[in-house]
Amino acid sequence: MFRKLVVSLLVLASLATNGSPSIAQDSPKEADYYAITSLPIPDGVVLEPGGLTLLPEGQLAACSRRGDIYLVSNPLGKPEEMKFSLFASGLHEPLGLTHRDGWLYATQRGEVTRLKDVNQDGRADVFETFANGWGLSGDYHEYAFGSDFDPDGNLWVVLCLTGSFSSEVKYRGWCLRITPEGRVLPTCSGLRSPGGVGMNAAGDMFYTDNQGPWNGACSLKHLKPGKFVGHPGGNRWYEATDALGPRPADPQSGSRMMTEAKKISQLEPPAVYFPYQKMGQSAAGIACDTTGGKFGVFQNQLFVGDQTHSTVMRVYLEQVQGHYQGACFPFRQGFSSGAVALHMTPQGSLFVGCTGRGWGSRGGKEYALERLDWTGQTPFEVHEMRARPDGFELTFTQPVDPQTAAEVKSYELSTYTYIYQANYGSPEVDGTKPMIVKAEVAPDHRRVRITVDRLQPGHVHELHLNGVRSAEGLPLLHKEAYYTLNYLPAAS
Repeated sequence: MFRKLVVSLLVLASLATNGSPSIAQDSPKEADYYAITSLPIPDGVVLEPGGLTLLPEGQLAACSRRGDIYLVSNPLGKPEEMKFSLFASGLHEPLGLTHRDGWLYATQRGEVTRLKDVNQDGRADVFETFANGWGLSGDYHEYAFGSDFDPDGNLWVVLCLTGSFSSEVKYRGWCLRITPEGRVLPTCSGLRSPGGVGMNAAGDMFYTDNQGPWNGACSLKHLKPGKFVGHPGGNRWYEATDALGPRPADPQSGSRMMTEAKKISQLEPPAVYFPYQKMGQSAAGIACDTTGGKFGVFQNQLFVGDQTHSTVMRVYLEQVQGHYQGACFPFRQGFSSGAVALHMTPQGSLFVGCTGRGWGSRGGKEYALERLDWTGQTPFEVHEMRARPDGFELTFTQPVDPQTAAEVKSYELSTYTYIYQANYGSPEVDGTKPMIVKAEVAPDHRRVRITVDRLQPGHVHELHLNGVRSAEGLPLLHKEAYYTLNYLPAAS
């Protein structure tokens, strides 16, 4: 009887402050906060979305791995109000779609093509080569992913290696920028098997790379012009351009990423690792929340798809010693197929293009097009995780219970890294168990500073917060955080 009375009082208190019932105290669910809507792909249409963009007229454009582009009317409405129409066919596995000045730009395997409907009948009737300059051997894995336009009007194209292992034709394993005039600028080397490319809120470009040779685990990497991002297979093409300067020295197989980064000045380490299986196993598309709160409280953070696990992950980034690094968190599972293409709309909807063909994924469907919307309820989550010289500062989306948040036993920390090697992938190695010696709760109850004995630069720091509760008694929706600590900030 007493327990029922307490629960009733909690619900009434929530109604008084929020106007709606509180989430179940013992089992909050992702769907309570972010709802998935499946768009009704018509029977007979095989749509495996590789790129998505919302057009000024309000239609959603989706390009398919099979070479088609479809337009979806009223994509932000109810499924029964949506209509699909074919805009173009005959492209070569497009994996990037954006628009500018009445043109659609599709990144396909061999070029960036721009398309326009001149006679306004709903079908593209002008196809133009906007840019090319990279090679094709016919290998299955020679994917080309394209970005939105950056603040300078450039498109960025990331090219998969031949077979995901070597570079048999020009610029495979490179990032290229396409200027507003269509000129191709070699920008970064060292890519292996990209799964997507996108910007953060500052306009800096990132891509996801997948576990394999010279990639111990999937990761998010900063495409800083002139940098080498880890896989030496494509470095033979330094002989074709002087845009990046001298060819980097080859890394030593069997070493560690940060060991080699100290020796090779051009080597830019991954900003964030996605620990294999724990966070997914096929990192894919990237979207940034620049909606000003329409998608919830994660303004300016990145969202990254995982194709195999059919999930969307969340990433917080900061700059330390001039390099991006940060933490990844689980965010939303349950998509109908592998999450490949992500597109955030100004209205605060995240569209997710899903495909499983040839790769396999959770969810059960070969393909799907889905929309993720914030329900208006804010989950209790770690909002940001910042590195400090002696530990981490955590911010939360809601006030914490100061008693549980101040208990050292509410947290568990472990670290590990990966072998930087020519062999495929890596287990977690060099593991440590640093001691958390103090947890200090800020007066606003939204920040906690944890002091750690023996941080491990060059390691992923895996933090579990099983004991932390919100001021209302809720557990964290996701209790895990994974911070890639490449560099330590200077003591203030």
